[in-house]
Amino acid sequence: MSKRVKYTIEYLVNSSPELLYNYLSSPIGLTAWFAENVNLNGDVFTFMWEGSEEKAKLTTKRPNKHIRFDWVERKGEFVSFDIDKDELTGDVALVITDFEDEEDVEEARMIYDQSIERLHGTIG
Repeated sequence: MSKRVKYTIEYLVNSSPELLYNYLSSPIGLTAWFAENVNLNGDVFTFMWEGSEEKAKLTTKRPNKHIRFDWVERKGEFVSFDIDKDELTGDVALVITDFEDEEDVEEARMIYDQSIERLHGTIG
């Protein structure tokens, strides 16, 4: 069994922090770019991809800044989204932290690249 590792990716996003946060914190927003479908029951989100599903509990949120989901089935693992706005340039960056098997991190990064392309297409 391979070792699970935490990794971080940063993307520039042409969006306001407020609009971007809506795509990170709601089932409809997350379905637009992150998963095929997302359902919410209380504070537990169910993410569905290609016939599989994973549940995550919303554990931290700071509006327009940060949101974190802790995976129910993978203890100690989470996915978090941080929104950083450069005060000088006004550029907005989305910083994603996630976990993956060590040998699959590059593939996971490519999947995020595709997801961010969908997000850019949705935001405009």
